[in-house]
Amino acid sequence: MTKTTQRDLFPGALEMMILRTLKSQRLHGYALAQHIKRTSEDLLQIEEGSLYPALQRLLKQELVKAEWGTSSTNRRVRIYKLTAAGAKHLQHEVSSFERMLEGITRVLAPGES
Repeated sequence: MTKTTQRDLFPGALEMMILRTLKSQRLHGYALAQHIKRTSEDLLQIEEGSLYPALQRLLKQELVKAEWGTSSTNRRVRIYKLTAAGAKHLQHEVSSFERMLEGITRVLAPGES
């Protein structure tokens, strides 16, 4: 993700996308970044310098867990999975985001000034 794009994300957006992705599947870091890129139709490109610090914060908060595994290319990787606390946190964050987005949408609606 470029610095310009990174500034456009609100605080916590990357963590929320990571948690949402891990809700449906366990992934290692590179696969997680690729999933976000693919799902966003290449609008979001997560760089290692942003992804791994975010994963470390989530690990520290016990919102995700990690275990060692093997990738499809037979490399040793850390595989991340969502915890129960992470699922609850995700639900709260998505709800807050939806309320914020609703407010922004109302302000930006045409003819509403």
